[in-house]
Amino acid sequence: MKRAYKYRFYPTPEQAEELARTFGCVRYVYNKALEDRTRAYTLEGRRVSYVESSAALTRWKKTPELAFLAEVSSVPLQQALRHLQAAFANFFARRAKYPTFKSRKKSRASAEYTRSAFRWREGRLTLAKMEAPLAIVWSRPLPEGAEPSTVTVSRDAAGRWFVSLLVEEKIALLPPARQAVGVDAGITALATLSTGEKIVNPRHERRDRRALAKAQRALARTAKGSNNRAKARMRVAHIYARIADRRRDHLHKVTTRLVRENQVIAVENLTVRTMVKNGRLARAISDVSWRELRSMLEYKAAWYGRTLVAVDRWFPSSKLCSACGTLQKAMPLNIRTWTCACGAFHDRDVNAAKNLLAAGLAES
Repeated sequence: MKRAYKYRFYPTPEQAEELARTFGCVRYVYNKALEDRTRAYTLEGRRVSYVESSAALTRWKKTPELAFLAEVSSVPLQQALRHLQAAFANFFARRAKYPTFKSRKKSRASAEYTRSAFRWREGRLTLAKMEAPLAIVWSRPLPEGAEPSTVTVSRDAAGRWFVSLLVEEKIALLPPARQAVGVDAGITALATLSTGEKIVNPRHERRDRRALAKAQRALARTAKGSNNRAKARMRVAHIYARIADRRRDHLHKVTTRLVRENQVIAVENLTVRTMVKNGRLARAISDVSWRELRSMLEYKAAWYGRTLVAVDRWFPSSKLCSACGTLQKAMPLNIRTWTCACGAFHDRDVNAAKNLLAAGLAES
């Protein structure tokens, strides 16, 4: 299967300038193609295909005002049109909202190169329009004999440069496991398992909240457009990046362990987008990152031959007694332990995890 390996790299000033131009052109082509497709659909009621957008890109390069598009590699620009085509396909299939314009400040700065736009020789990667290879920090080796089919270069808000290499890899399945587990996601505990174990929530954002608030106050005091404001914005971005890195590292460790130890993993199909609208819990829910936890479990289970079951979010896992099956009428969030009429004493989260496991095994 295809697997991406992400590494940090340090470009030369010339490479950084070339990549920055490419990012800008990719964003411009995406936005202009989106504008043309929106206008055609609004005024004429017709859909513009990828082929038409690609032909329009060729015409744009020949005009004096858009000649700068020809100065960068054409492959990332074509890939931007393909991404826009995929966004419209998802919209018309009702899997996503209508595509939006890419912002210079808020959108991720990235460019995708296919095999014709880079050279891979003896572990050295050279992109189109560049003479020297990228100075990549190989934090882990690529699979032996693997050659990237797609390369994605990106720069985050903290100014760090990353390259993602997509390779074909044969991943060995893990030996079958006898255990199965139900996982109840929470805020006080990141995850409560049906075995009774509670995985602690490190609260990464809370650890840096004071430093983040101080940096944001300093940013608010600077003048718009000044060099000091750019420096202050970078300090805020570095703190956010540190929080995100620690959170991602912890989630990787937790999900890898769950997948290695259990053959079946049952989770609740939470609608995080709706839950973060709760103003009192939005910050805590965002910090615990349930969506990323679920995503990691999904692709790791697929890699290693495990089964992940998403139980319907309306399943009353907290109200149901895991011992006798009695359904309670109400279970407010402030009730953390309760005793059923059958005499069973329950920890709210452990009981929910047990019920999720039973429902997941029934479905699988």
